[in-house]
Amino acid sequence: MDNVVEIRWHGRGGQGAKTAALLLADVAFKTGKFVQGFPEYGPERMGAPITAYNRIGDKPIRVHSNIYHPDYVVVVDEGLLDVVDVTDGLSEDGAIVVNTKKSVSEIKKHLGGYSGKVFTIDARKVSKQCLGRYFPNTPMLAAIVKVSRVMEENVFFKEMQTSFEHKFSSKPEVIEGNMNALKMAFEEVRG
Repeated sequence: MDNVVEIRWHGRGGQGAKTAALLLADVAFKTGKFVQGFPEYGPERMGAPITAYNRIGDKPIRVHSNIYHPDYVVVVDEGLLDVVDVTDGLSEDGAIVVNTKKSVSEIKKHLGGYSGKVFTIDARKVSKQCLGRYFPNTPMLAAIVKVSRVMEENVFFKEMQTSFEHKFSSKPEVIEGNMNALKMAFEEVRG
C-alpha cells in the first residue's frame, strides 16, 4: 500500500503491546493521519504471546486484515524471539525493534538471517527508572516512533502529553513518569 506504514507488535498478555498499538493509532489520528490499531484475538491470557497491529497513512486505509508484510516489527518480550517468527514477512527495507539488554549483534543471532535494520532498547531499565515499575509499552512506543518516523518527535511528545493528561488526570505523577519514559526511550534506542 502506498504511503501506509504497517507495524506489527509482538508481546505477551499483560505487557501492554495492545495498549501501545491503540495509543499509537490514537496519537497518529490526532495529527491528521488515517489509522488502524487493533489486536489479533485468540485465547489470550496473561503471559501468552499476543500480536497487535498499526497502519498509519496519509489517505484512507481500505484494507482490514492482519498485517502479513510489515514495514516494522516491535518485540516487547525478547523471549518471543525463540518462540515466534517475529521477522515473518518483515520487509528488508524496514526494521525490527527489540526490548532487550543485549546488543544488536547478539539479537541478530535470533532473527533467522533477517538482514534488515535491527534496533534495541532496554525498556525495563527505562521503565524502572522513570516509572518505578516494569511497564515496557511506554518505552517501546517511543522507540517505534523514533525508528519508523511516523511522526515528528515534538508532535509525538505534545500529543502524548495531552493523552496522558486526559487518561491520568487524577495522577499527575504518572503523567510526568510516562513523559520521562518516552523522552528517555528516544535517547536509549540503539541500532
